[in-house]
Amino acid sequence: MKAVRFHETGTPDVLHYEDVEVPSPGAGEVRIRVAASGFNPADNGIRAGSLPIPVTLPHTPGYDVAGTVDALGDGVDGLTVGDAVVGFLPMTAPGAAAEYVVAPADALTAAPTTIPLVDAAALPSVGLTAWQALVDDARLEAGQRVLVVGAGGAVGGYAVQIAKRIGATVIATASPRSRAAVEAAGADQVVDHTSATLIDEVSEPVDVLLNLAPIGPEEFTALVARVRDGGVVVSTTAWMPAPDDAERDVRSVIVFVRSDAAQLAQLVALVESGELHVDVSERVALPELASIHERAAAGTLRGKVVVVPENA
Repeated sequence: MKAVRFHETGTPDVLHYEDVEVPSPGAGEVRIRVAASGFNPADNGIRAGSLPIPVTLPHTPGYDVAGTVDALGDGVDGLTVGDAVVGFLPMTAPGAAAEYVVAPADALTAAPTTIPLVDAAALPSVGLTAWQALVDDARLEAGQRVLVVGAGGAVGGYAVQIAKRIGATVIATASPRSRAAVEAAGADQVVDHTSATLIDEVSEPVDVLLNLAPIGPEEFTALVARVRDGGVVVSTTAWMPAPDDAERDVRSVIVFVRSDAAQLAQLVALVESGELHVDVSERVALPELASIHERAAAGTLRGKVVVVPENA
């Protein structure tokens, strides 16, 4: 089969499109014929060696997958050959930037049928990040106010939609380029962070501050003042601390997304019912994956990209 792998960490030119032996599923695993893998910023960090995820070289990136079950390992129940599935694969294991990938059966759930299977690869890890941040960590409730910093990104789009479905009022930051998408996702107020000072624009207290952007520590700390007493700060920026305010009982949480097939199934159900929109900005052929890494490294990649094998 064909796959993209890197044999050493470094710049995007370490990625090679090459022939690889088709993997066989072990006990509790299935082999998936890949319809698409999802590109995530963490893929860029793992390839560069700047993100401390312990992978074995050579490594195939792409931990989000959508595809069709092709073979079953011993002890797998509930899945059959031909099932269309999606999943968030272990980040340390060989990924789905390939024609076939082996996956733990318990990481998979049925793919949505209302969107193309290739586009379903845009859902797993980013959808789970938004869900776990708001539902598990923030414990967001109907009637509360949430400020989403960095709503124009892939996680932000899901976060706005999930928060609105819960019944919260959503204030979101976005650039002019992504403003329309954030408004379409359901944000009640959109602040252009390129032309306005957020601390001035958000005058009323919020119950939850969800930070998805690489803002400076001083600005982050200042925003905590906008969180009501007893509120919560949730952040996906694991490389810097999330500030709290113990005197006002404002707690802080850093999100470390985890694979959860039951939660992913809930997200799929929302897609099926039309309550959650999966946005894909580009479909890119697998041999072109290095160019996506180049754009990500240069900071010019916009939107969610899915990577499609040539035999898909």
